Amino acid sequence: MLTPPILVLMLGLVAARATVDVRTAAAMAAGLCKTRPTDLVFIVDSSRSVRPSEFEQVKVFLAKVIEGLDVGPNATRVGVVNYASRVKNEVSLKTHRTKAGLIKAVTKVEPLSTGTMTGLAIQFALNVAFSENEGARVKSPDISKVAIIVTDGRPQDNVKDIAQRARDAGIEIFAIGVGRVDMSTLKQMASEPLDEHVDYVESYSVIEKLTKKFQEAFCVSDLCATGDHDCQQICISSPGSYKCACKDGFTLSDDGRTCSVCVCAACSNSATDVVFLIDGSKSVRPENFELVKKWINQIVDKLDVSDSKAHVGLVQYSSLVRQEFPLGRHNNKKDLKEAVKKMAYMERGTMTGQALRYLTDKSFNVGHGARPGVAKVGIVFTDGRSQDYIGEAAKKAKEMGFKMYAVGVGNAVEDELKEIASEPTGEHYFYTADFKAMTQIAKKLQINICQEEDPCECDTLVKFQKKVEEALQALTKKIETMSKRIALLENKIV
Repeated sequence: MLTPPILVLMLGLVAARATVDVRTAAAMAAGLCKTRPTDLVFIVDSSRSVRPSEFEQVKVFLAKVIEGLDVGPNATRVGVVNYASRVKNEVSLKTHRTKAGLIKAVTKVEPLSTGTMTGLAIQFALNVAFSENEGARVKSPDISKVAIIVTDGRPQDNVKDIAQRARDAGIEIFAIGVGRVDMSTLKQMASEPLDEHVDYVESYSVIEKLTKKFQEAFCVSDLCATGDHDCQQICISSPGSYKCACKDGFTLSDDGRTCSVCVCAACSNSATDVVFLIDGSKSVRPENFELVKKWINQIVDKLDVSDSKAHVGLVQYSSLVRQEFPLGRHNNKKDLKEAVKKMAYMERGTMTGQALRYLTDKSFNVGHGARPGVAKVGIVFTDGRSQDYIGEAAKKAKEMGFKMYAVGVGNAVEDELKEIASEPTGEHYFYTADFKAMTQIAKKLQINICQEEDPCECDTLVKFQKKVEEALQALTKKIETMSKRIALLENKIV
């Protein structure tokens, strides 16, 4: 084995190199997104059902999406069509070639405040807004044609046929519905797959939550920066592609994207009690609640569930708190996942503070199946603002040594998520505007079951030591060979 001074030196070099690699990966991930050349037209409903204050929120949404684009004659060109009973071409694709000019023009758009002729607006976009006279480029595989429709009502004309003609002409259509919008109409307008092209928000006040989705939809270069990757820990970007890496103490698995803890004695016998605290309030909606259950089971798939290792409990909350099943009841993945699927939707309010108190007082109590001396992990999911105070219970959970993850979707308040999450909060809280994007969170959420004071670097260290020893042995042989040659040369001279 290596002597201590050499080992310390070599470990120092490894640590320095690892620091550089992590910083490099982080810098690359922070790079600005580059968008592919696109002719983008916003088709915005300003009928009488859209109040002036709400229309202002739509304009803020448009401005934020534009802010994330590469605007220019050879990059992304943006147009804005405003409609009610009539249609008005507010901004042509040829009008503004700078981001600042576009955003200024958007702020000046005024609502028309009459009926809702959505079909007429799509017809106008197809015939006029996307025409070469208005600045659209000749149809090409290198240039995307995209329309984003924002509406809050039922159209007074037919949209199905004209939307089909627009799609047949190569226009990709995204449909955003607000409030009491007719969902079947959105589906008639949008491109396939509908899961990616139809979005719904409960009110205009939260439409900004969709900004990130649409900025990401146009990104092609820095897939790490946009989150469009499936790396579990670290993503390293390259033009139009990426590769995955792992944090210190983890190794990249054969699938090239997930990371596994080094096989050390201290980790191989580790056990964890994991409790999910799931928001079942009425704002989640039944179809989204099914997505939440699938998300829970995605995380369960990553755990080593058994009598001696990971135990999982499930608590649902709304205005009340209900334990679905305690820790230790299901100690194999099959039974555990079946129990999750059977969870019934509660609806009603959002008492996150009350749920957190249940977690600290009961879920991790020995009487509810928790094991003494075992690491405790709480995973809190919510889609809205809590109707009670969460600060005291969130603080208590962390003071009791629980590792807390906070996951928010839709109208969730990021400040509340950060208050729940353990330090460093950047690694313990996650947010997405869309329930359908929860799959990515499941991939990124890493429950480290090793104790923090034992980083499990032994496997990497052993490999490193072996390489160094092999190098030293090779060097020793070379020195011996050189010594023999020198001795022969000296004999000849004598």
